[in-house]
Amino acid sequence: MLHTVNKSPFSHNALESCLRFINEGDVVLLTEDGVLAAMAETSKSSMVKGVLANHKVYALQADLKARSVDALIEGVEVIDYDGWVKLLEEHQTHAWL
Repeated sequence: MLHTVNKSPFSHNALESCLRFINEGDVVLLTEDGVLAAMAETSKSSMVKGVLANHKVYALQADLKARSVDALIEGVEVIDYDGWVKLLEEHQTHAWL
């Protein structure tokens, strides 16, 4: 399952809800304001690091750039739109709103 999160973890609980239901083999894609969860050294960093222990976490490059996010949590993979399409082809999707 590809879990997409597009809300900021600092103002919504979409990421937390997602992580309660994530299963083995699932991956997380952070888009739009959701990419703020990938920033290093924030109050949400430990939550994302915990997920990275067993799951891949991706962040959309265009959204990182649009929000001037440079310093990422180690292990978060940056992908472009082609990478997103590839994930969509490989997984069923659930969007967390």
